[in-house]
Amino acid sequence: MSAVGVGLIGSGVISDTYLDNLSSFPDIDVVIIGSLNVERARAQAEKHSVPKWGTAADVLADPDVQVVVNLTTPAAHVEVSTAAITAGKHVWTEKPIGLERDGVDALLRAADAAGLRVGSAPDTVLGPGIQTAKRAIDGGKIGAPLFAHTSFQTQGPDLWHPGPQFLFSRGAGPLLDMGPYYLTALVSLLGSVDRVAAAGMRARADREIRTGPDAGTRFPVEVPTTLQVLTMFEGGQQAHTLLSFDSALERHGVVEIHGTEGSIVIPDPNRFTGRTAYVKPLTELRDGEEFEQPWIQIEQKGATVGRGLGLLEMVRAIAEDRPHLASGELGRHILDVMLSAEESAESGRFVTVESSVPAVPALPEDFDPFAQTL
Repeated sequence: MSAVGVGLIGSGVISDTYLDNLSSFPDIDVVIIGSLNVERARAQAEKHSVPKWGTAADVLADPDVQVVVNLTTPAAHVEVSTAAITAGKHVWTEKPIGLERDGVDALLRAADAAGLRVGSAPDTVLGPGIQTAKRAIDGGKIGAPLFAHTSFQTQGPDLWHPGPQFLFSRGAGPLLDMGPYYLTALVSLLGSVDRVAAAGMRARADREIRTGPDAGTRFPVEVPTTLQVLTMFEGGQQAHTLLSFDSALERHGVVEIHGTEGSIVIPDPNRFTGRTAYVKPLTELRDGEEFEQPWIQIEQKGATVGRGLGLLEMVRAIAEDRPHLASGELGRHILDVMLSAEESAESGRFVTVESSVPAVPALPEDFDPFAQTL
């Protein structure tokens, strides 16, 4: 085999990150960019030395494209991914994999029937940061994991985004926009989620754009902007996740896993690298005594890359005829967890998560994205 031909559908801001990274992987050859805005596709193609550009239909019809990278808006993810499968292409899609369970199920069935793969972001869990933490947990650094806490708190993207309306509409909000990073990390580390309970609030009925040409414009808020999510895992562990667009305190990337023999902090799941460290239980403590627990740093191992790593791992898995790690089934389970959290917040009851995925293995420590393997 030779480098796998890839076509992008969608030429928004995130396409820059993908194109920067994919162009550095010898196993990947980006051959075309398609978009509703053909001029934007052309500009991105010229900027990143991609030979062809056009519409989404041009990407789907291109015989050199073996894998479609779906960078469209969440509402279009299932439609575009299904069209790619129908055209005989494998698919890598940005998160979330879709907005409704039935549509995603139909997509995965179609791919399976056609012998094609679906991969889903986020692939930050394959970065050396979280993979280092995963190997430490699997190796017993904290004993058996018991419970976890994660937190993403911000004042809201309306503070800095010139067009933030879509982030407060159905299919987004802090749960579906940021939740995939934190929940995928938890499932990768602890296994499938069994039940969910959640409480949500919409702090304000509308928000104001604070920057850009439309600054001062108000727009409606359609979804909860703060959610507290309690997840119960099939293995018996528990986790609490806070996701908020209403916090004056900016706190991102908090992920703590607590076990029978220690506690570990792992990198921001929205990033590929970061600090991993753990503490062991105290051997003694007197009432009122001041103390400071020593953190034991864990050396990060693995190549530093960015978005597109999951796509690279998927195309190598196809060549090696093995399952890929950031799978469509994993994306479907995360969607199920998030929709269950929405349903719980609305009903005030625990919601059983019907889907499940096999344990997600670690990426091999010697995985080299910059090697030519195909």
